[in-house]
Amino acid sequence: MTITDPATSVSGLVERPATLIIGAGIAGIQAALDIADAGYQVYLVEKDPSVGGRMSQLDKTFPTLDCSACILTPKMVDVDRHPNIELLTYSEVVEVVETSEGFRATIRKKPRYVDVDTCTGCGECAANCRMTGRIVGQFDAGMGKRAAIYVPFPQAVPLKYTIDPDACLYLTRGTCGKTFKCKDACPADAIDFEMQEELIQRDVQAVIVAIGFDVVDAAVKPELGYGTYPEVITGLEFERLVSSSGPTVGKIMIGDQVPQDIIFIHCVGSRDRSIDHPWCSRVCCMYTAKQAHLAHERIPGVNVTVFYMDIRAFGKGFEEFYDRVREEGALYRRGNPAEVLRQNGRLLVRAEDTILGEFIELEADLVVLAVGLQPRSETLQLAEMLDLELSPDGFFKEQHHKMRPVDTDRPAVFLAGCAQGPKDIPDTVAQAKAAAASAMIVMRQVEQAATDPVPVRG
Repeated sequence: MTITDPATSVSGLVERPATLIIGAGIAGIQAALDIADAGYQVYLVEKDPSVGGRMSQLDKTFPTLDCSACILTPKMVDVDRHPNIELLTYSEVVEVVETSEGFRATIRKKPRYVDVDTCTGCGECAANCRMTGRIVGQFDAGMGKRAAIYVPFPQAVPLKYTIDPDACLYLTRGTCGKTFKCKDACPADAIDFEMQEELIQRDVQAVIVAIGFDVVDAAVKPELGYGTYPEVITGLEFERLVSSSGPTVGKIMIGDQVPQDIIFIHCVGSRDRSIDHPWCSRVCCMYTAKQAHLAHERIPGVNVTVFYMDIRAFGKGFEEFYDRVREEGALYRRGNPAEVLRQNGRLLVRAEDTILGEFIELEADLVVLAVGLQPRSETLQLAEMLDLELSPDGFFKEQHHKMRPVDTDRPAVFLAGCAQGPKDIPDTVAQAKAAAASAMIVMRQVEQAATDPVPVRG
């Protein structure tokens, strides 16, 4: 393990104010670009091999049905190429300590076992890996399989391969047969099994937390059949099915069957005190409406039923999109399904239609659970590292919900996106830009303090 120290400043003054951004989803990317375009230095840290976050897993975005990749990919490329941004992927912040000039962050760069300067992203290594097609892919939400050496998705930034240390036969067992098939196949000789993790340190004046969210594990509601019946999937898994870069190249299929009757179930893991998730996840109503539209678009004549508690179409154009989906034929029934079981080779959904006041049973070929959003698994650890408070729901707590929604109780540390609470993409981008502006105020004050003898507001 090696430790790279930050560059020292001249005469004890900050040469170039900088911001550390933790998380490179759409919130972290937008904040980084705003700050960098203003001329300040950004250190953008992402724990996964590629930037992009959850938005990169989506096919379309509501309510305009814009291609998610078409919006996101240019921004991903921009953060990789921007001269004021140091992109640190496959890395984690392990320590942040306060200094006289701001903060000193220690970042662990995990070994990719692939030299990113040499790798051309040709894919020969993955094609020749002995584990090709055997490893469940996290990016495809378990719907597809990959090799032990991989890029998460075709538009990944950087487009460099990474060896999964838990899946590679050589790294786990010390042997991969008589030859290293991936290493032998690499025309650039970029694979290095001796690569070690590296610790680097960077001095910054502001920190933005943009770590995003996790989706609720649908298994917390076992009565709905997730994990028991392969025809019961989550909304995120459905996203990968309808994506052209997904495991079925955009075809909605379960096994080799195209479903003709699809049932969507709202609020799985949201507004549910029985599993201690009382909050509304804010996006489920609309992403379900979008998926109902895509089902009609991809499967002519499909029957779509949506079970809902309440429809919360609060954003610009949301109500109109909800009306459009119903006009296309999606049948909305108010009720909370009690269970999903198998009967006569098909799924059977039992529920109460609370408007009609009657119990109903509907057969389906596919059931999609609209799982909610919850804090990232590393939220508590990061909160302790940065000395930040959490709200009762487990998300990071803002200083004031209305007046200072991106500030924390710790000066110069800000929140962006779903780290602060569930929100859609437009609200995430808006908050990211607000966090960037707040960080730039701090950095501008540091510049003024170095040159102006008059004290500035801290």
